Amino acid sequence: VLPSPSFRLLRVLKAVDENLYSYEENSYSLEDVFRLVNLRFLAIGADWRQIPTFPSSVYLLWNLQTLIVKGIDDAVAPPEIWKMPQLRHVQFDQLEMPDPPPGGQDDEFVLGNLQTLLEIRNFRCGEEVVKRIPNVNKLQICCNEFEGFSSYCLNNLGRLCKLESLRFSLYSLIKKPNRNDLMQNLILPNSLKKLTLYGTNQYWEDMKTKIGLLPNLQVLKLKENSFVGPEWETAEGQFCSLRFLQIFGCRDLECWTTDSTHFPRLEHLDLQYLDKLEEIPSCIGEISSLESIYLEICSDAAVISAKRILDEQEELGNSGIRVRAQVFQESKENLESLVGPNFQVETW
Repeated sequence: VLPSPSFRLLRVLKAVDENLYSYEENSYSLEDVFRLVNLRFLAIGADWRQIPTFPSSVYLLWNLQTLIVKGIDDAVAPPEIWKMPQLRHVQFDQLEMPDPPPGGQDDEFVLGNLQTLLEIRNFRCGEEVVKRIPNVNKLQICCNEFEGFSSYCLNNLGRLCKLESLRFSLYSLIKKPNRNDLMQNLILPNSLKKLTLYGTNQYWEDMKTKIGLLPNLQVLKLKENSFVGPEWETAEGQFCSLRFLQIFGCRDLECWTTDSTHFPRLEHLDLQYLDKLEEIPSCIGEISSLESIYLEICSDAAVISAKRILDEQEELGNSGIRVRAQVFQESKENLESLVGPNFQVETW
């Protein structure tokens, strides 16, 4: 039951179920919630079909630090959201942020405490926007109205010197991005530690110019169609801090050419839905920090190459690597002879 306005001193309200797909029968009136003006933490499910617009009264929650709203995938925040300087964490299924209101003092609409901004739809990182979120360290952007990467002003991401985690997802099914367009318009801060890309449709060789040189990057997740083309060749002097590499659904990839010195600190390699990949380079096993290789629905040849890497390293006295492969049933029948103490084959 939603607290009545008599609960004006309420500071924490969590009324959201992460396991619910729809909040049609479990939603609350945002207008009523926004009357609880002393809230610091708000996590709530809402059925957006019953709410024509995002209530501008959100700014009445002048003490609010965390705002999580589930069940809304096309919300448009009112300009008043820029009048909430205590905000630290904002998370929606998808939220469109307006530009800051014009005029006023330079620091009037600065969200200086904001650290997390998740699932922001069609976010244009204009100079006026970026300078008002100077301390954000986790940002997730999703785009479904693609007009070219230049329109999103991604060069201004380089101004976010506190940014440590970035996810950029492109869901446009009508207009595909020009290959190399992202790298021409993207500037990333050296502070970045985690990067996830989805649907960006870039060439593998273009990764060298902007991503491989990030000095603090530890986690790189390349999701479906983020990079395209049959060959990826890495270069020395890149990925110097990378510990976790995931390649998921980049189905064009056939040949990966690299050297152990190109990933000097890699600990975990995660390969999924790479049905054309001919093999995992044997030199991956020579990385002294490597702990695990995970494969899911990859080619049988890739799985066999992982077993070969494991055998080679164990012959050299290195027993610290674990390999786990998730395969279809028909593949398991061909690969089950490879199973050993450090090599698991499971049916997907």
